[in-house]
Amino acid sequence: MAKGKNINLFLMDGHAQGRIKCTLANWTGIAYKITRTMLDKARDITYLEQTGIYFLFGTMEDSGDPVVYVGQAGVRKNGRGILCRLDEHKRDSKMDYWTEAVAFTTSNNSFGPTEISYLENRFCNMAVEANRYIVKNSNDPNPGNITEEKESELEEFIVYTKLVMGALGYKIFEPLITHENEKSK
Repeated sequence: MAKGKNINLFLMDGHAQGRIKCTLANWTGIAYKITRTMLDKARDITYLEQTGIYFLFGTMEDSGDPVVYVGQAGVRKNGRGILCRLDEHKRDSKMDYWTEAVAFTTSNNSFGPTEISYLENRFCNMAVEANRYIVKNSNDPNPGNITEEKESELEEFIVYTKLVMGALGYKIFEPLITHENEKSK
């Protein structure tokens, strides 16, 4: 039986349409939900200068179908990890579809290249399997080479990430149930 969880949603701008910081009791992960239009206001968030994983959400212009891009960001020479990647995607005309970003990092800056490669691979594949969003990644991310101990830690991070995503309103990892699925049961 699942136990209750304490999730803290901090409305950084004082309203639900602004930037949101999300933390979970007894978890080192930190999530930020930022709209594309508020990305410039996120420059003061030091956690976004770290290594992490991010999701870009939007819709297909022609069909209106929901889309997601799953990415990873390492710390760059300019000292700006996640925020630098989000800025790059904002300037990329091929990425005009996204309107919201959700970024995950840790309070202790513990992600290295291997960890974010593993997480990007797992999240991308989980989103494809759920079939709720069109996944815009053009290639299958490399899973990296991790120990079984590290895999166990990262799988726990994934469990909490799924919980936070759901609390923020994104059902990216929940399979879409259609009438055809119901008939086959």
